[in-house]
Amino acid sequence: MSEMNAQDYANFFREIKGRIRDRQLQAMRSVNRELVGLYWEIGELIHHKQALLGWGKSVVETLARDLQAEFPGQNGFSARNLWNMREFYCTYSTRPILQPLVAEISWTKNLVIMSRCKDDLEREFYIRATAR
Repeated sequence: MSEMNAQDYANFFREIKGRIRDRQLQAMRSVNRELVGLYWEIGELIHHKQALLGWGKSVVETLARDLQAEFPGQNGFSARNLWNMREFYCTYSTRPILQPLVAEISWTKNLVIMSRCKDDLEREFYIRATAR
């Protein structure tokens, strides 16, 4: 077997390192899409239960407490965040152009854009810019 020279090894190492980083980024994006999808579903469920059964604010407070007890140490299930999930669903459920875009950025960035941008065109611009 011939010896690898330093330049060949450096190129080989750079290629492996690049593949690892690419896959790490793909994994993070995949996890983010799943998390945003979960938050969408939770927001949808809360919205529908309130609309169909007339549940009030107290159900969100109770749900937050129960979820935090069931999943200790996991962030994201505070009452405030559950309300954010509901608002997220209500804001984007009637906007099919924006729905696939919101899964491309983090939950925190979605919340910032949702709260600061008041029209769809502005939201679309910032979501696309953030995704880039």
